[in-house]
Order: sequence, then structure tokens, then C-alpha cells
Amino acid sequence: MARQSNPGLLRPVSPNTSFQSDQPKHPDPMAEKVAVSHDVSKLVERIKDIKIAMMTTAESDGSLHSRPMYTHKPEADGTLWFFTEKDSPKIDEVQQDRHINLGYSKPDDNLYVSITGRATIVTDRAKIKDMWNEGLRTWFPKGSDDPNIALLRVDIDRGEYWDQPSNVLVHAFGYVKAVATGERYQPTGDEHAKVNPK
Repeated sequence: MARQSNPGLLRPVSPNTSFQSDQPKHPDPMAEKVAVSHDVSKLVERIKDIKIAMMTTAESDGSLHSRPMYTHKPEADGTLWFFTEKDSPKIDEVQQDRHINLGYSKPDDNLYVSITGRATIVTDRAKIKDMWNEGLRTWFPKGSDDPNIALLRVDIDRGEYWDQPSNVLVHAFGYVKAVATGERYQPTGDEHAKVNPK
């Protein structure tokens, strides 16, 4: 009798085979402990004065494509808005995969924010006119009536921020603690946290 092929490409497992988890049995006490918050305002407050974000989308072959984007004033619920052209590559990329990443930074304040969300293309003319400001004419010379203008609305899925003071004393404290106790400096929830709005 002919042997049947294994369409699932699964190898038979011996009864004596044991499995080990990839997760360590005991948590590493040296690992950084990151606070978790559900308050989206923690993200909004940190990015509201940073006008340029690096927006990353996925191309059709799965490779990542990033470009700087001007951020309209964030809404209180965390909704983010961006002006773009209807015929830009990012529109095609968002239509294929709505997941995007936004990177914000303010190096002088030692502030860095990463946001993951889903983008939606909005072509409502009333909304475009409502959000328009003359500063955008640099990129859209025809003004808010330009038929090639579209909006990208980004709804935040989650985010993470690093907002640690650049004060020399803080770094000195971290160094002294590491030398004295062998433990790394653990930032507070105001300095580093993950934000899951939902």
C-alpha cells in the first residue's frame, strides 16, 4: 500500500518528544517595566505641538514606505487628520492595507512617540474646507477647492511614548543606582508608557 503524502507538511511527533516554551520561566528582574494606560490624552498632549510625523504605510509587496506628513491639530478623542493628494502612492497603499504607523519626535525635549492606527480616506468637501488653513497652500497651491485634495483620518489603535527628562541629574541618578544596586533605572508612567485606548 502506497504511503500517503502529508499535505500539511507536518512531521510525525514521537511520544517521547517534549516541548519547551520560548518564554522564560522566571521574569527577568532587570527587564524594563512599562506602564500601561487607556487614556489617549497622554498621547494627544505629547504630540499636539509636533507638526510633522513620519507616516509609514505598507506597499503592495509588503515593504514599508515612510514619508513626513503635516499633522492637523489632534482631536480630543485622539483622531488625527492629514491632508494629501488623491493620486499619491499612499492612497493606493491605504486602500490595500489601512494599518499605518506614525512617528513623532522632539529631540530637544527627549520626547518620542509611536502611534499605530488605521487610516481612512475622506473626500468630503465640507470637511476639507472646514479643516483648511492657508499654510497648506504651500503644498496645495489651488487651495481648498483643489479636486485632488483628500484627507486621511487616522484612528489610534495603540501608542507608546518616551518622555524622559534630559536633565543631567536624572541621568546621574540612574547611573548611581545602577552602580549601587545593579538595577537599571525604571522610568515612571509619565516618562514611558504604552497607551491602549480601547
